[in-house]
Amino acid sequence: MDFDSANGQVLDESRRYMLMRPEALMGLFRRLDDTGRRNAFEALAASVIEMGGDSARAYKAHGGGDADALLSTVAGTAPDLGWGVWSFSRDAAGIELTVRNSPFAAGYGPSSQPVCHAIAGMATAVGRMVLGRDDVVARETECAACGAPACRFETRQA
Repeated sequence: MDFDSANGQVLDESRRYMLMRPEALMGLFRRLDDTGRRNAFEALAASVIEMGGDSARAYKAHGGGDADALLSTVAGTAPDLGWGVWSFSRDAAGIELTVRNSPFAAGYGPSSQPVCHAIAGMATAVGRMVLGRDDVVARETECAACGAPACRFETRQA
């Protein structure tokens, strides 16, 4: 990551990032009614599938196209970006992701529904590359905002 203070930007090669408190982002979702919140969470996931997919493609290229190298790079990069501590595992059915200390869950606070849609979006983008299918979707099965010890995601064929 290049913290370019002179130009007021944070870059990973040509991909720009910004720092924001999780409470500021997740507070937006708290302020919406149920329908608006659901739609906004879905839009966030879709945006991360697209934009996070660009990052994942670059990571995959740096790893020579190897799926395990991609998972390792994403897991190694997530903490540096403040997205929690990621751990992937693969089996014949798909990919499992465990995230400790999710900023999305922490920023949202207690919830009756999972709130880490941005992570689900990134897991979807990565899962599509690793599994070689466009019909792969990640869903959050446990969320720290709901009281779980960690957030867990299953990435499977839809």
